[in-house]
Amino acid sequence: MSDSAISARRPSVWWGAMIICGTVVGAGMFTLPVVMAGAWFGWSVLALLGSWASMLFSGLLFLKAARYYKPGTGYDTLTRDLLGARWATINAISILFVLGILTYAYISASGPVYQHSLNLAGLSVTQGEAKILLTCCVGAVVCLGTKEVSRLMTICLLAKIALLVILFGGLLLQVKLPVLLNSEGTSATYWPYVLAVVPFCLASFGYHGNIAGLNQYYAGDRKQVGKALLFGTSLALVIYLFWLTATMGNLPRAEFPAIIAKGGDIEALLEALHNHLPAGGLQLLMNVFSHFAVLCSFLGVTSGLFDFIADRLKLGRSLPQRLKVCALTFLPPLLASLWFPDGFLAAIGYAGLLATVWAVLIPAFLAIKARQRFSPGVARSRWEKIIIVTVIAFGTVNLAAWLLNKASLLPLYQ
Repeated sequence: MSDSAISARRPSVWWGAMIICGTVVGAGMFTLPVVMAGAWFGWSVLALLGSWASMLFSGLLFLKAARYYKPGTGYDTLTRDLLGARWATINAISILFVLGILTYAYISASGPVYQHSLNLAGLSVTQGEAKILLTCCVGAVVCLGTKEVSRLMTICLLAKIALLVILFGGLLLQVKLPVLLNSEGTSATYWPYVLAVVPFCLASFGYHGNIAGLNQYYAGDRKQVGKALLFGTSLALVIYLFWLTATMGNLPRAEFPAIIAKGGDIEALLEALHNHLPAGGLQLLMNVFSHFAVLCSFLGVTSGLFDFIADRLKLGRSLPQRLKVCALTFLPPLLASLWFPDGFLAAIGYAGLLATVWAVLIPAFLAIKARQRFSPGVARSRWEKIIIVTVIAFGTVNLAAWLLNKASLLPLYQ
C-alpha cells in the first residue's frame, strides 16, 4: 500500500487536537483571572506563554523518547525501561495521584450539577445516584477507546466554545485599555505575585496522560501526534487569553480583592461582572456550559488514567481486560466521592508538586536517556538542548513555587 493511501486512512489531526484542548480547558479556567489578579494582565500573559511553550515541549520530548518503541507504548513502560524501576514507581505514584484526584474532583463536582438537571427533567435522583450515572456513562465511552472519546470531546468542546463566546464575547467589545493595563491611579507592583501564578499555568496545560493513547490512535505517526499537541494546546491558549482579556479589561484590579474575599469562585466573579453581561438566560447558559466543561475534562483525564493503568498492569485490549481497567479507573474515585465528598481539598495541594514530576521533569529525563541509549554517537541539536533546558528549568521553578507556597513565603494578593 502506498504512503498516500496509508495517510489517507489515518485519523485527522483535528480529533487529537480536540482531545488535548478538551482535556486542559475545564471549568477551572474561570478562576484564572482571580489567581492572576496580583500579577495582572501583562505578567500573567507572559507566564501563560512560557508555560504553554514548556508544557508543549515536554509533550514533544515524550514523543521523541517514544519513537524508539512500538506505537501505544505507555508511560509506565517507557519510564521503567529507560529510567529504571525506582523512577517508574515515582512516576506511577505521581500519575495515579494527580489523575485520580482530578477524577475524584470531577465526580464530586458533577453530582450537584447533574442532579439538578435530572430533577428538572423529571427524574428524581439523589446526588449520589447522579454521580454514579455520570461515571457509568463516561466510563462506557472511555472503555470503547480513543476514537469514541475524541468524537464526544469534539462535540463538548465546540459547544463549550460556542457558549463561551455567547456568554462573554460581548465583554471584548467593552474592554477598556487603561483598565486592562491598570494604568489609572497609583503605580502598582506585579512581579512579586508572578511565581505564585506559575503552578496554575502548569495545571492549565496538563494533557500528558493522553499522549500514549494518541500515539496508538495515529499508529505511531509522530508528526500527526505532534501537530495534535500543537493545535490543541494553542487553541487552549487562545481561549485562556480571550477569558483574561474579557475579564481584566472590564474589571479594575482594585475590585479583585473583594472577589477573592467572597471565595474567588465563578459566582463571585459573575457577580462582579453582572453590569457587563446580558441578564437574560445567563444562569441557564452557565448551567449548560458547566455540563460541557465538566464532561469534557472528565473524559480527557480519565482516558489518560485508563491508558496508564492498562500499561502499568500490562492488560490487553480484549473486552474483559478493558472492563477490568475501567473498574480500576472509575470505582476508587467514585467510592471516595460517595464516602468522603470533602477529602479533595486536603489532597489537591500536593497535585501541583506531583504533576511537575510526571508532566514536566520525567519527559525531559526520558528524552535524554533515549538519546543516550539508542543514538549514542549522535550529537544533540542546539534546539533540542534549548528545549530540554527550558523544560527542566520550568519544572524547577514550579517546584520552588510549591515549596515557597507551602512555607507561606509567597505574597498573596488580597
